[in-house]
Amino acid sequence: MAAVRKPVLLGLRDTAVPGCPTGLGAWTASKLGGVPDALPAVAAPRPVCELCRQPLALVVQVYCPLEGSPFHRLLHVFACPRPGCASGRARSWKVFRSQCLQMREKETQDAQKQEDGLTAEDWCEGADDWGSDGEEVPPPQVISDFGNDSSSAEDRDWPAQLQDLRLQDTVPDAAPPVPPGEGMALPSVLPQFRPYYICVVEEDDYGDFVSLDHAQSLLREYQQREGTDMEQLLCQSLSSDGDEKYEKTIIKSGDKMFYKFMKRIAACQEQILRYSWSGEPLFLTCPTSEVTELPACSHCGIRRIFEFQLMPALVSILRSANLGLSVEFGTILIYTCEKSCWPQNHQTPVEEFCIIQEDPDELLFK
Repeated sequence: MAAVRKPVLLGLRDTAVPGCPTGLGAWTASKLGGVPDALPAVAAPRPVCELCRQPLALVVQVYCPLEGSPFHRLLHVFACPRPGCASGRARSWKVFRSQCLQMREKETQDAQKQEDGLTAEDWCEGADDWGSDGEEVPPPQVISDFGNDSSSAEDRDWPAQLQDLRLQDTVPDAAPPVPPGEGMALPSVLPQFRPYYICVVEEDDYGDFVSLDHAQSLLREYQQREGTDMEQLLCQSLSSDGDEKYEKTIIKSGDKMFYKFMKRIAACQEQILRYSWSGEPLFLTCPTSEVTELPACSHCGIRRIFEFQLMPALVSILRSANLGLSVEFGTILIYTCEKSCWPQNHQTPVEEFCIIQEDPDELLFK
């Protein structure tokens, strides 16, 4: 019997992050770019590139507490935006998980309100807009209120908005203390992509109102250029169920895997993130041994599972024409501890694992 497919949430670029939000409204928000927000009593990660030893830029921040867990939970993905490090693959990418008990967060709020004289409205301003507490019923196994509710996405012209995206200039920033063991490069300038909130829609719902014309046009263009039989490949790809073994998808040039990827994202070409805790990743190219030989959690020894992935549409957002900074990839697969372990009184982020799949045909996503 085929296993039930896990629900998939899609992250879309939303409005720009105004100013420098702090407090609950900052770290319960999912966003791309900007600087990483810190949970109460946990230092914000400030990693450096293993190749050039320069600070990494924040690519995405995802607020994703698990159902039934007493922890707030935040994931940060970083990358080196310098062209010389693009070939370094995993050595120029880092993923960190931060957690704190909800009770500790409440105590921290109370202490800061007494110290600073802030009102509840000041402290939590905007929290309801960015998924801080109980906005909508989450899918099974995970609470992932990444941003505004999905209904707002239907009224926006996402392709048009994507054309306006740009990278914010790097700015000097007074960074918090660096977590032990991560190190910090000498320069005080932190590379920073312009920050935007990430809103969320359910994949099943979003497919009802997005045209497939553009994706079909791209597939035809690829067929003409590569001399492949698109109809035959698509037929083979769509005839299988969700439990198909990936080793069976290997055909000439990996075309079948590529077409399955394109077909699946066709309903929402603007997706920059796919979230499916303990679900199945959407591979762009045939998976290597990295996928079957994932390293276990370095803290508890439990296996890692898939949690989310970054999508090709994000590449065009994370670019700068004047600074020469960019991040190139096909898809980034993020794997985290299955138990989401967190040692008692731990105060530094836990490093997780990512797999980089390169874009087999970069022109297709321009």
